[in-house]
Amino acid sequence: MPAGGRPTVRSRRLGTALRQYRQAAKLDQPQAAEVIASSQARISRVESGQATPRVIEVRLLLDAYGVTDEEVRDKLEDLAKHSKNRGWWLEHAEHLRPDYADHIALEDDATYIREWQPVMVPGLLQTPEYAEAAISGGPHYIEPERVTHLVKVRMARQAKIAEGGASYTAILWESVVTHPLLGVEIHRNQLSAILEAGKRKNVTVQVLPFSAGVLPGYSCAFYSFSFDKEPTVEAVAMDNLRGASVLEGPEDLAAYANAYDLLRSSALAPDASAKLIRGILRSLKEDTS
Repeated sequence: MPAGGRPTVRSRRLGTALRQYRQAAKLDQPQAAEVIASSQARISRVESGQATPRVIEVRLLLDAYGVTDEEVRDKLEDLAKHSKNRGWWLEHAEHLRPDYADHIALEDDATYIREWQPVMVPGLLQTPEYAEAAISGGPHYIEPERVTHLVKVRMARQAKIAEGGASYTAILWESVVTHPLLGVEIHRNQLSAILEAGKRKNVTVQVLPFSAGVLPGYSCAFYSFSFDKEPTVEAVAMDNLRGASVLEGPEDLAAYANAYDLLRSSALAPDASAKLIRGILRSLKEDTS
């Protein structure tokens, strides 16, 4: 059983991949079970992420499925090795919803992170003050002590981007940068932080202007994650009032990859986006001077 008594993101990713390769090889679960001298029930649990296979079992299954790509094999073996590893965020587990912990696990493994935000500044770009105000002002009451822990987690998430551990692209609807949702001073400092983050080689920030006219149907924030050298979307997370959900089905991934491409092509280029933000920042300073 994966750590914590529930499927982990890594065990689910491994199970999904093994199921897809088994189906591509036109083998059923009983046949796969014979390969590792086990039961159909165990194969079912592995493919659902409820159980983590040993590395030798992954190798035998991939041999049977005809998977010879060394990069694919190495990636799946690594998932088997590390699916039970405790991530840094689990030090704060008592303050995190399970779905939020899953989201952080996806970020931690990702090589490419893409985000669409129509309302709030992305967590990976937020200042501590913005994060505290956003968390405190959410739809559910959160105790002050827990708010403090959640702000620390949000800041810790940013380390991966700051250290160049992943390529990060954020598309923000124009209202995110024009409307001081959490107060003028917080908003002004936040815009400065976004401009600074956008200077990093691994960070791209684009603004979708009101004039683009493509917002209907894209009112929900979503995030896409890739885990290899190529930016192929392998998981998508979506926000909602009850938390977040993760999508991993091929049709869902294709739909959100296409949606993101549309948003990116409709958004201002990074330089034009930075120019817009600088203009807004200047107007905010003039209004308070």
